[in-house]
Amino acid sequence: MAALNIQQGASSHSAYDLRDPNAQVEEPHTLAVLVDNESGVLARVIGLFSGRGYNIDSLTVAEVDHTGHRSRITIVTRGTPSVIEQIKAQLGRIVPVHEVHDLTVEGPSVERELGLFKVKGQGDKRVEALRIAEIFRANVVDSTLETFVFEITGTSDKLDAFADLMRPLGLVELARTGVAALARGV
Repeated sequence: MAALNIQQGASSHSAYDLRDPNAQVEEPHTLAVLVDNESGVLARVIGLFSGRGYNIDSLTVAEVDHTGHRSRITIVTRGTPSVIEQIKAQLGRIVPVHEVHDLTVEGPSVERELGLFKVKGQGDKRVEALRIAEIFRANVVDSTLETFVFEITGTSDKLDAFADLMRPLGLVELARTGVAALARGV
């Protein structure tokens, strides 16, 4: 049986589909923002989101130019196309912001996230956790007689899937870095 090819926001023409067909669909967008690396800049950027009620799904910040004292903020947020355009315009007006790129719209990009997962288990559950980790190409970075700490890198969906499989096997704690992203090509 072939899978249904229904695009996001498309109507399946069901009597139970109560969405407004003219409404704009909220979509996730990955924004890359180049800023001066100085105190208070991150607070101003985050303040823009919180002050207007926009949500941040993922946030990653690191200095990328030591001599020029510039940092790159990677933000994953969601909204309608008009809301995303408003966010980009408002980010561009903040003084220490040099560039704002919407990687979702500008073309293909590479996105990765790092996760650490602590799994507690014994016997068959421990063996099964190791087997699943091998399939996901997760590395064991710490091991005790009762727990493993796995390190896994990939898309957010891959980390979500790994967490879902580890929960019944004894997932007790996890930490994630947030999305780091770069545009492909030149």
